[in-house]
Amino acid sequence: MARLFRTRPAMAALAVLIGIALACLAGPGFTGHDPERAYPDLRQLPAGLAAQPDAAHLGPALERLAFRMRARLDAVARDGDTLRLTLGSEAGVDRRSLVYLPRSALFGAPEILEDRDGGRGLVVAVPLRRLYFPLGTDIQGRDLLTRCLVAGRISLAIGLATSLVALLIGVAYGATAGFLGGAADAVMMRFVDVLYALPFVFFVILLLVFFRSSLVLMLVAIAAVEWLDMARVVRAQTLSLRERDFVRAARALGVGTPGIIARHIVPNTLGPVAVTATLLVPQVILLESFLSFLGLGVQEPQTSWGVLVADGARAIEAAPHMLAAPALFLIATLVALNLFGDGLADALDPRAD
Repeated sequence: MARLFRTRPAMAALAVLIGIALACLAGPGFTGHDPERAYPDLRQLPAGLAAQPDAAHLGPALERLAFRMRARLDAVARDGDTLRLTLGSEAGVDRRSLVYLPRSALFGAPEILEDRDGGRGLVVAVPLRRLYFPLGTDIQGRDLLTRCLVAGRISLAIGLATSLVALLIGVAYGATAGFLGGAADAVMMRFVDVLYALPFVFFVILLLVFFRSSLVLMLVAIAAVEWLDMARVVRAQTLSLRERDFVRAARALGVGTPGIIARHIVPNTLGPVAVTATLLVPQVILLESFLSFLGLGVQEPQTSWGVLVADGARAIEAAPHMLAAPALFLIATLVALNLFGDGLADALDPRAD
């Protein structure tokens, strides 16, 4: 732990990981936007700190709402964050249609100031909301920052859950194969080689043919492959541990094979296992992003960084920020995980000072 704390890149990476995790968990509640809330008048906004709607979007938004209310927009006057709208219609302005203003989420509740010509004209005061989209909006007008934070929950959960499953299966399988040795080891490792030979994408497509696409199915598909590397690492460590004196002493004392594996073999492989696990998490996240990019992973209404990257790639010419925002979160997480894994490997190295 002392060596790990002295490794500045690893500590910086750990701080970044904690920050991203906390932001994904609590951040969506502070952005002021629901992840599924669409603003039709603010589609594909670029990243920025200016309050919306600005002058360029305010006019078209009011024209669209006036059309839905079946009225003319005769005049617009602005006083701070309050608009004074003059609406007109030969058939009369239906006051019930004013509900479209707050429903757009750009304006507050309207107040009728004046009724002209027997209802053919209305003067309405309506408060203007100030909305902020630091990372812009997507093609449907949803806040990208909120979407990225919510997507991070799925990506990080998949990475951690799948890595945990792969860790449990790989450690148990590799330790058993390495400790038993002989024919049992040969048969178990040939099974691993057979699974290695299967094309992963073909395996996922085959699962989707027989089962409905879901988050659980993707977890099963990734975990079914990712434990193979862990099994090989643990087996290699077990082969060097099973001839140690403490293992021989346990055998002489009558401890059974399950007890030796659980109490002596597995604890002594935790160093390499911890390092492999930290490097497995970014691999799983990247794999999930790849599957989601192909349309084989997370499905709507859920989202992940891979899904957002795929959406951004399709709109890269018109809205490059849609690709840059989720890619920034994904790259930062992957780089931080790899740096922390490297630092952990150095800290656990017995030859280190």
